[in-house]
Amino acid sequence: MRRGDAAMSEAAETAQLMDAVYRHQRHVYDLTRKYYLLGRDHLIEELQPPPGATVLELGCGTGRNLIAAARRYRDARFVGVDISRHMLETARANITKAGLDQHITLVEGDAANPEVIAGAGVDAFDRVFYSYTLSMIPVWREALAAGLARLKEDGRLHVVDFGQQGGLPGWFRKLLFAWLRSFHVTPRADLREALQSLAREGGADLRFHPLYRGYADYAELTRA
Repeated sequence: MRRGDAAMSEAAETAQLMDAVYRHQRHVYDLTRKYYLLGRDHLIEELQPPPGATVLELGCGTGRNLIAAARRYRDARFVGVDISRHMLETARANITKAGLDQHITLVEGDAANPEVIAGAGVDAFDRVFYSYTLSMIPVWREALAAGLARLKEDGRLHVVDFGQQGGLPGWFRKLLFAWLRSFHVTPRADLREALQSLAREGGADLRFHPLYRGYADYAELTRA
């Protein structure tokens, strides 16, 4: 099997898995996740896109972050990509209910494929962000590289995701990680190293720091 065919097959398998996991959960996803997906609003506050900016979320799920960001930054245009058809159905309904159809475009596809958002009509973005998605994407390094490939020369990439719980009790980490595995979620222990490598290769500056005693990690990668 050629490399391109293998990537397409893996993306199809991931889409099937995500649809299976979230076919029913999507209806209560936002209600339940607000208690433990910490740092999402911090990321949205830090986006600070310039006037008329374009902003991309890779792994947009139910559209919760896109809606919050579109309300916060009224003159920006937003694009969300997700591999799960079921999640995008919920996102479209939520966006319509919020009256933000003219501000947000949704695209179904693999976040690790830099060409997947070609249909959105945007060549490069002022901001690209990932909110608790890298821990769910099997080829998460490729997803980071794909986002960087779509970032403008003076743009900024933002990440928030589960940390390694370094400042929290060991029992808590053990229970949390076991529970996350049941949802096919794997906190990325080498997230910082992967971002450092991308920063070096792309001539970018990296800010990385833990939130909430290591419960979450937050990062910004800024192109010069």
